[in-house]
Amino acid sequence: MGFNISLSGIGASQKDLNTTSNNIANSNTYGFKESRAEFGDVYSSSVFSNAKTTTGGGVQTSVVAQQFHEGSSIYTNNPMDLRISGSGFFAVAEDKLQPQNNSLTRNGAFHLNKDNNIVNSEGQYLLGYKVDQETDQVTSYESQSMKVPDQFGQPKESENIDIGVNLPASAEAKNPGNFDFNEASTYNKSTSLTMYDSLGQPYKMTTYYVKDNGGEAAAPPALDADGNPIPADPAADGAADAAADAGGADNRWAVYYTVTDASGEKAVDVNLTPEGDGEVASGDANGPLSSSGHQGHYVEFNTDGSVKSVNNGNPIVTEELGAAGAGLEMNGASEAQKLNIKFDEPTQYAAPFEIRRFSEDGATTGYLAKVDIDPKGSIVATYSNGENVTLGRVGMVRVPNEQGLVSKGGTQWVTSQDSGAAIWGEASQGAFGGIKSGTLEQSNIDMTQELVDLITAQRNFQANSRALEVDNQLQQTILQIR
Repeated sequence: MGFNISLSGIGASQKDLNTTSNNIANSNTYGFKESRAEFGDVYSSSVFSNAKTTTGGGVQTSVVAQQFHEGSSIYTNNPMDLRISGSGFFAVAEDKLQPQNNSLTRNGAFHLNKDNNIVNSEGQYLLGYKVDQETDQVTSYESQSMKVPDQFGQPKESENIDIGVNLPASAEAKNPGNFDFNEASTYNKSTSLTMYDSLGQPYKMTTYYVKDNGGEAAAPPALDADGNPIPADPAADGAADAAADAGGADNRWAVYYTVTDASGEKAVDVNLTPEGDGEVASGDANGPLSSSGHQGHYVEFNTDGSVKSVNNGNPIVTEELGAAGAGLEMNGASEAQKLNIKFDEPTQYAAPFEIRRFSEDGATTGYLAKVDIDPKGSIVATYSNGENVTLGRVGMVRVPNEQGLVSKGGTQWVTSQDSGAAIWGEASQGAFGGIKSGTLEQSNIDMTQELVDLITAQRNFQANSRALEVDNQLQQTILQIR
């Protein structure tokens, strides 16, 4: 009997030693969870035995239980390294076409493979959900592998331009009829943005602002019999300017547009279509017309600096880009391509010229620049065309009983009847923890405690070995009795 008791103690001590050694060996394994050997005594009795004098029968290993408390963090420079702060697991699958056959892990060391799928070091696919681009909400908790395309979108020709500016009230007034985009002295300010044709070819669109001095728009210069311009009468110009100053038009600006050609070197006038111009205060039904024949539109302000009218309330539409009349040769522009321009509440305050908004809706093909993952697990890819696209959301899984999970190695677990079925969800919602990008979870091993446990297990082994030796000596003594 004593032999069996001592032998069970040696076995239990060996199990404790093995468990502690395994913990120490995995102290640097990301996402590893320490194990603890738990023991129970062996006791048996019968109706014919005296319970008061019955001794135990030794010890047995009840369970080697894993402890799922969090480990410490290690910070990396890789945005694909993920850590779960709180409860939950990542889900990975061997086959991206069978996401239902998955494993759970806390090891968030992921990277992109040759096909731009997000995988771990064993090539298993990280699972997540599709996200609606408009609402940024998960459309379904049906898991699938996560992929980061290295290109995004087909080229899209520019159609709409949004402009929001403050035009300084103290700006020097000029005659809009003298506007020439090649002469900076003929306008007050200009701004530029990049627009695209249907092939994604970029062009620079420039907007020019001229504060109206109230003079009549200059007509194209008169030509003599040989076709040469007749010099203007300075006295007449002075009289016109004086009349403009007397009449006053300090609250009106003229706006003109140009677009560069395909080479990006030559600026070409972009005039407005008749449907985009309405009658303005001067009585010119087609808006301001420069001496060079450049057609623009007016922006009028109230005395408090707020906008009164933009193009007299009519839509601002440019002429057809790429058409012969525009003088442009846009590679991918159809003759029907136009620009719809919207001034977003311009102002005229006693403040410097300020661009509040200047954007367009076209795009060229984008190439992957970087990938970020936010605390909600959203995978956001940034492309060279300036597009930020939410590609999906990292899936999170939890189970009712973590102790019931079955370890399969590689810091991975699978569900069992004891753990309960997997519950899918999103990071930072409900009982699920948040996700930290550029961070990994280290093992939750306390090395000091493990070394103390190692010494304790060793002492227990020695003590049981001594008990076994004493039992052997007693048996030997009995055998020598004559």
